[in-house]
Amino acid sequence: MKRPTIILRAKEGRRVKNGAPWVFSNEIAMDPQAKALEPGSPVTLAEADGTPLGAGYFNPKSLIAVRLFGPPDTTIDGAFLERQLKRALSLREQLLDQPFYRLVHAEGDLLPGLVIDRFKDVAVVQITTAGMERLSDAVLVALDRTIAPACVILRNDSPSRALEGLDSHVRVAKGEAPSRIVVEENGVRYFADPQSGQKSGWYYDQRLNRRFIASLAKGKSVLDAYCYSGGFSVLAAAQGAREVVGLDSSQGAIDLAMEAAHANGVGSLCAFKKTDVIGTLERLALEKKQFDIVVADPPPFAPSRKDIEAGARAYRKLARLAAVVTAPAGFLMLASCSHNISAERFALECAAGIARAGRSARLIREAGAGPDHPIHPMLPETAYLKTLTYAVD
Repeated sequence: MKRPTIILRAKEGRRVKNGAPWVFSNEIAMDPQAKALEPGSPVTLAEADGTPLGAGYFNPKSLIAVRLFGPPDTTIDGAFLERQLKRALSLREQLLDQPFYRLVHAEGDLLPGLVIDRFKDVAVVQITTAGMERLSDAVLVALDRTIAPACVILRNDSPSRALEGLDSHVRVAKGEAPSRIVVEENGVRYFADPQSGQKSGWYYDQRLNRRFIASLAKGKSVLDAYCYSGGFSVLAAAQGAREVVGLDSSQGAIDLAMEAAHANGVGSLCAFKKTDVIGTLERLALEKKQFDIVVADPPPFAPSRKDIEAGARAYRKLARLAAVVTAPAGFLMLASCSHNISAERFALECAAGIARAGRSARLIREAGAGPDHPIHPMLPETAYLKTLTYAVD
């Protein structure tokens, strides 16, 4: 079946011609035919002179109007989706020896609008665009043919769905969903809530950063600010930390963290508290309480472009407070998952915050997400996670 063609405006599309998978609405000749297309319609993208550039889907109501799957001759069907999922699986099986990972990372795996986290025989699927929503039944069939999960949960509750004109819902698409699932990572057992927790219930992106921090933890005290369900905390305790304190605003996350601590035999070393993290850091600073290692991995402070300046100030404040409660000769790791804050801006705000705390520091490690979160080389937004680890004097 012939796809409609979306035409770039004259002199537009420089990035997409260099391999970028997104085309913005102001780059497109938005004629009546284009405006009449249903959101998520499969299309062929062409230059102003009619030369085909790629195949993807189109949403006339979205700022990102076209998202590309591949070259113009790409047939977007169930067979295509199955090939792409098997391509993604092959990469993960070479990188990781257990079936706990991000199986599909949207544009990073050339499947825009689709994220799949795998927890052995449970798959949590997030669909964020109208184009992928139209393919959702085919995605589930392709997933079944690729890893045959016993349970599939659709976590279609991302706020970004509203920008595509989609509803918000969570439902079980296959099997029976457990109230919580086991996550095995870095030799430790954790627990996640795939239906009510944040995102898919777990953040695989910090896997290698957790391992690095834990390698420093033996015999040390650790503060894990925004600990969620204990990713950094429990591994640090399991690797020999003498004291671990975790702070988070979610009681559900705190309960899962404590369960993980006991499951790994380190419950006596860990104290988790439901609290306002910034308020607690301010109190700890007033009490002159300090920790040998401080980790601060907050939720996104700049979820949209309009939030960039406010988010930058929040990262600077967090860096200041976290530096104050870091002991001399200690380590401080600061993280940002806001793709709207550039790596350069994040580093600048962290440095400013540490300086305002009256501390000096040496940056010893910069890192992002693990390799199961591949980055599209022409889409910086897929490199959303930024972590900076300092040795603090």
